[in-house]
Amino acid sequence: MLARASETSLVNKRNTSSQERLFDVDLAPSRRRSPKPHFRFIDLFAGVGGFRLAMEANGGECVFSSEWDPFAQKTYQANFGDVPHGDITKVELSQIPRFDVLTAGFPCQPFSMIGKREGFAHKTQGTLFWDVLRIVRARRPAAVFLENVKGLVSHNGGDTMDTIIGALQEADYWTFWRVLDAAEFGVPQHRERVYIVAFDKRRIRRPKFGWPQPSRKQRAIGRYIEKDVDGYSISKHLQRVYIYKADDGHPEIIDRKSNFAVKTLVASYHKIQRITGTFVKDGPTGLRLLTEKECKAIMGFPSNFKIPVSRTQMYRQMGNSVAVPVVKKVSREIAMTLLDAGIIRAPRTRRRGKTD
Repeated sequence: MLARASETSLVNKRNTSSQERLFDVDLAPSRRRSPKPHFRFIDLFAGVGGFRLAMEANGGECVFSSEWDPFAQKTYQANFGDVPHGDITKVELSQIPRFDVLTAGFPCQPFSMIGKREGFAHKTQGTLFWDVLRIVRARRPAAVFLENVKGLVSHNGGDTMDTIIGALQEADYWTFWRVLDAAEFGVPQHRERVYIVAFDKRRIRRPKFGWPQPSRKQRAIGRYIEKDVDGYSISKHLQRVYIYKADDGHPEIIDRKSNFAVKTLVASYHKIQRITGTFVKDGPTGLRLLTEKECKAIMGFPSNFKIPVSRTQMYRQMGNSVAVPVVKKVSREIAMTLLDAGIIRAPRTRRRGKTD
């Protein structure tokens, strides 16, 4: 009977619609295969929940979230069942339950040029990073996981990045940072972002943290492209007077045969910008915008992720999100580091009892 059940399960999997399989980007565990530990995290600047998907896939339990944009809140609620708190600057520490890991995809902002004698933390006042830091300093999570655009590294002559790292070190945290490209982690998109990970020195003597290893083989966008799509077309007139106005290699045009990862999906994609845009050779006019399912595949979201907002808001939300598979692999390493340090524990596996 067990063998028959397994065969039936395999048949059912094979009969899953090709469309569903096509847009399910792999979220397989990273190289460490031990049981998923349980930990509690908070999701700041949550967007539509990319961080949450990744953290929950590794055993995390979200106990608090914050996102000010009402459209992102709507998408977040549709997928997770709860509405994030609003403006982070108005969140009281008493509102936040106990947690182990703080995650945040905070905006990039310049810091004040006050001399370093005032301390790194002082320079962050008046920015949204300050609110991340005030929670870190007051609640002292075991780990902090931040994501930002690659430009943060060179922003303001490198002062912004130095201030963030300095403020975390000043708060007595081990710090690690690296720029990772989503295309090297199973996503059919080149999306370079800086990831910052920090561990509490007062609780972890020497963290055994390592960055996930990139894959040598990149995913091609062609396998995720839909066919004969209507409703996303770019008019012939716009193609003639704008899209193809110059022979300069822009915009990026793809189809089902494209065997490369596309360039970065931006939040302003709905504006149909030829320099930053990627468009599909398909549809009634011969050229169209990316569909919702294609955008989800490009960002590493599962095909059943709900987006109950307008198309314009959908493009903004996807363009502002984290690449889920990258965050998932980094969060796996964070969880394993906390497990190694004894901060969190792996769940006990139950032994099967004998049956009559």
